[in-house]
Amino acid sequence: MEETNMLTWIYLIIAGLFEVVWSSFMKLSRGFTVLPYTIATVVGMIISFVLLAKATSQIDLAIAYPVWTGIGAVGAVLAGVVLFREHLSLTTMMFVGLLIISIVGIKVTSGR
Repeated sequence: MEETNMLTWIYLIIAGLFEVVWSSFMKLSRGFTVLPYTIATVVGMIISFVLLAKATSQIDLAIAYPVWTGIGAVGAVLAGVVLFREHLSLTTMMFVGLLIISIVGIKVTSGR
């Protein structure tokens, strides 16, 4: 059971990372006008949703969904800064830090 649970969490983490993939490709698609990036966006979405569905088969939705969206949110912020040279204020960085703390806290207190 422990190995299955670990694999389920890996699915959830990868699903969250694919949130970052599809959101980054969506920006590159320029409003879905660049076909290769549009296709990559849709493929990333499908992979993310399929892995989230697999994860929620064993992880409560009340835990899986906020972790999934949190990974995607923090990852999108980092992708924006690193890939698209977006600027974050110190206050925004503080709130991103709180998101990370919250994601870890949800996992630690979930008991799974």
